[in-house]
Amino acid sequence: MAHYVASVDQGTTSTRCMVFNHAGEVICYDQKEHQQIYPKPGWVEHDPEEIWERTQTVIRTALQHGNIDPSDVAAMGITNQRETTVVWNKKTGKPYYNALVWQDTRTDKICAELEQDGGQNRFRAKVGLPLATYFSGPKIRWLLDNVDGLRADAERGDAAFGNIDTYLAWQMTGGTQGGVHVTDVTNASRTMLMNLETLDWDDEILGIMGVPREMLPEIRPSSQVYGELASGPLKGIPLAGILGDQQAAMVGQTCYDVGEAKNTYGTGSFMLLNTGTDIVQSKSGLLTTLCYKMGDAPAVYALEGSIAITGALVQWLRDNLGLITNSAEIEAMAQTVEDNGGVYFVPAFSGLYAPYWKSNARGVIAGLTRYVNRGHIARATLEATAWQTREVADAMGQDSGVDLKALKVDGGMVQNNTLMQFQSDVLGVPVIRPKVSETTALGSAYAAGLATGFWKNLDELRQNWGVDKTWEPQMEHAQREESYRMWKKAVTRTFDWLD
Repeated sequence: MAHYVASVDQGTTSTRCMVFNHAGEVICYDQKEHQQIYPKPGWVEHDPEEIWERTQTVIRTALQHGNIDPSDVAAMGITNQRETTVVWNKKTGKPYYNALVWQDTRTDKICAELEQDGGQNRFRAKVGLPLATYFSGPKIRWLLDNVDGLRADAERGDAAFGNIDTYLAWQMTGGTQGGVHVTDVTNASRTMLMNLETLDWDDEILGIMGVPREMLPEIRPSSQVYGELASGPLKGIPLAGILGDQQAAMVGQTCYDVGEAKNTYGTGSFMLLNTGTDIVQSKSGLLTTLCYKMGDAPAVYALEGSIAITGALVQWLRDNLGLITNSAEIEAMAQTVEDNGGVYFVPAFSGLYAPYWKSNARGVIAGLTRYVNRGHIARATLEATAWQTREVADAMGQDSGVDLKALKVDGGMVQNNTLMQFQSDVLGVPVIRPKVSETTALGSAYAAGLATGFWKNLDELRQNWGVDKTWEPQMEHAQREESYRMWKKAVTRTFDWLD
């Protein structure tokens, strides 16, 4: 009997392969960054072939790190940066263009054009999403409009679209030699093209958006055997789990009951609330999305608050300003001061996501005086993540009528104790970090393991979850609300920056 499940976690800045045991513990992993390509302001691209090359490398190296016998691996799962859009030729395997990353804003004119008939919420009742540059549908339309010959190839069935999960699944299962062209419900729900009720592509929206159905993958459950790996050390192993990264974190955090929530702190931050089998339409700027669908069981839905820039703001201080040389230094720098010195940093680099959805907003540092030093900037950088999370938590309370009792957290930034304490302070509830904080990879491993019988059911997964650390709120209510008022004032300064 196999002892492990492997998971590829293909993120915005890096790709990793993690191997888990039956207790949900990380046995070994490998990780490689890939290039961030910025051809113009607001344009963000990745090289799909580089990502595929990195994926093969981290699978091979992770197994070597753990001295894992491939025959001891039960299944492979994929979790991925969502909305990032790849279109490639099925016959040659070659991408037509670089991947358009979820942060990319070049589709603003397409979104504005679509808004003219029905407004920003034109498709929301069907797809749970506002018209925004964030989602895949307008990105596909941009590629069809701007890449010579692509539309003809798409209508002929030679061009394939996928978010990164679909591209990797196709490559892993054989590529041009019979690779499966599939996605799961969670990734499909981020395209603006899938009907939340039917869990199928919506022909009316495809027609309006100008996207040929022939180029779209088949929508499948999040936990199912899709095919077998066709090459590499794990050749013959079933590919059996696919989840968008934020939904994977819900599964990894075992948020299987209605009302359970988690926040993942990565390049951006994403807070999800399980709403069960009910499709809850947001009136407060949140997204209605799929949470997961395990095999033949009914689909489970979620409300989501998406924040574009959190960990990426720390990277910006490092790479663009040179204030720090590595991301871990931000905490020590923030601790050189007692507070933010009156500074608020609103990182609307790609516009504002939840709960505002303003693509014409741009970043602002407000409250600067001669008193302010780099410690205050560092602290304001961390606080920006916590305040944006507070705005999303408030919106969730309004939509769901459920008060947040505690927040489960995961992702790279949760190792920053200063941030986690401030997050608890501004929410006024405990913040709980699990023993395994890389829950995105764990979630897709769980989905793959459930599909292959490695784990029996969700209750078995719940038993794996354990607390590493809890932060309790320490800030006075009056101070919290006054600081929040100033944050919201700073946010208004970002509005309508672009005409």
